[in-house]
Amino acid sequence: MSDFKPVLLALPSLTPSLAVEILPRGLTIHRIFVQEGGRTHDIVVGPEKPEDHLRNKYTNTLIGRYTNRLPVGTHSIERKIKEDEIACKINITAKNEGDTASLHGGAQGFDSLPLTLLSSSSESTLFTKAELISLATHIPGESSSSIWRLVSEDGDQGFPGQLTVEVLVALKEGSGSKRVEGDWEELALGSIIIVYRARVQGKNCKPVVTPINLTQHWGFNLDASLEKKDPSVLKHSLIVKASHTIERDADDLPTGNLLPVAGAHVHNGKKIEEGFPSGGYDDFYMFSKPALSVKRINLSDITKTSVDLLEPILSSSGETESVVELSSDESGLRLTFSTNQTGVQFYSNNYASPGGGTRKKIHGGSGNVGDGYGPGSAAFLEFHEPLAAFLFPQFQKNKDDTLLASDEVYHNFVKVDVAVRHLAPAV
Repeated sequence: MSDFKPVLLALPSLTPSLAVEILPRGLTIHRIFVQEGGRTHDIVVGPEKPEDHLRNKYTNTLIGRYTNRLPVGTHSIERKIKEDEIACKINITAKNEGDTASLHGGAQGFDSLPLTLLSSSSESTLFTKAELISLATHIPGESSSSIWRLVSEDGDQGFPGQLTVEVLVALKEGSGSKRVEGDWEELALGSIIIVYRARVQGKNCKPVVTPINLTQHWGFNLDASLEKKDPSVLKHSLIVKASHTIERDADDLPTGNLLPVAGAHVHNGKKIEEGFPSGGYDDFYMFSKPALSVKRINLSDITKTSVDLLEPILSSSGETESVVELSSDESGLRLTFSTNQTGVQFYSNNYASPGGGTRKKIHGGSGNVGDGYGPGSAAFLEFHEPLAAFLFPQFQKNKDDTLLASDEVYHNFVKVDVAVRHLAPAV
């Protein structure tokens, strides 16, 4: 399979309301099609041609092994594995942002690597049999889900241990039910579900511990398909149920200090343009309520048929409470996000350059280089654990240390519910 040949997931109905195109390279979400009212929207920014993602780095890709910025240097880490304290070192030497930072996993992070599409879900080694049954029950038909695998060798970009990653991407039918709020009615179109799993193995099966913090670096614009000349999200409304942001230094590296959400960082449903900072947003928000969902599984439990963490994600019961909402009055589209992660990085595409990028034709672009998106054209919403958490003791106390041991399996999910709102017909 070509690294840039799209794999289409679609809902099984005759007129699918939701579809996703995935590129193997970087597990890139190339397109998210939303069909409603006779109109087709593509709600993620990006290039027209799949190959042009080489120019548009980090656009809608998987980020790994570690999202955002880590300070260059050697870092000692340790974690208890059974009764033993296992110590390891990570040696971050590849500077790919300035002289002090390794960004998004390093110079050859997961965004630049091809993932393998498993021919059958039964090939998975990181999802239990019970979970695969739940997947078949709630997501019928092979065209609505896929599982992808990537193996990162020991020492890759300075990280210890061989890391095996499996990612489930699935689409679920919307309820179709309409609910009325004042003069509005809403139709649930469907959900996009991404579940990340990973395990680490040391050389010669020796115990090992490694940092991991995966996310999807996807950028949304709910109005871009409305034949906009210059797509912008500044008039989108944003809700982030957060209590704190994480302070960054002059090199944009996290200090570990928590700052109360205030001023421009209060996203309570106001327009993004209200209080918009001069340099835009590129901030990590800690959610007000800690996620109660499991984030690590005992490796031994993967072979147990009774373990099923997918059921509450795929079904309508037991879901994690929504933490982020992005909506547009103009298109009527609304995205509601739930996750088991501690926070979200909100980036307003500050460094986008129209002259250096490309833009989809459905978003008013030509598809050619030099006709790209500008700053403020997307809301990147990346769900993960705190920035460089394993370097700061306060996050280790809260079990948000982003360290994975060889007797565990990493579990991270995000679910996006897609809906459309219209004025209710007059009675």
